[in-house]
Amino acid sequence: MIDTNQIVRAYLADALVNPALAGLVGGRIYCPRLPENAVLPAIGFFTRGGTSTPYIPDILTPSVQFDCWAADPITARQIYRALYDSLQGIQHVKVTIGAVDYFILSAREEVQGQDLVDTDIPGYYRTLCFFEIMLR
Repeated sequence: MIDTNQIVRAYLADALVNPALAGLVGGRIYCPRLPENAVLPAIGFFTRGGTSTPYIPDILTPSVQFDCWAADPITARQIYRALYDSLQGIQHVKVTIGAVDYFILSAREEVQGQDLVDTDIPGYYRTLCFFEIMLR
């Protein structure tokens, strides 16, 4: 079985492929959630479901929730825009983990970024969005 979270993280954390995103969050891309007292700005994400087919078992299409965190709402929105630019519409992108090649066959935004304020943790702002990502 493919570890969809590992593939998504490896792709997003590649500073050569996603320089704008790396410039905003560096390597602070966490799955499934940000660790306690995480340095901001950062991204937290997790697979929340999705589809697969028994006829093509090596292709998965997870729905992934992304939380773009920052100390202010403007930066949270900037991270979301960089994430959007990194994912929306990509096709057949190779991601190598160890000696194994995986492919992001496609990615499309399911729900546009929603600006939210964390009422439990003062000074934490996030932009929430969802992407459908097809992997092989």
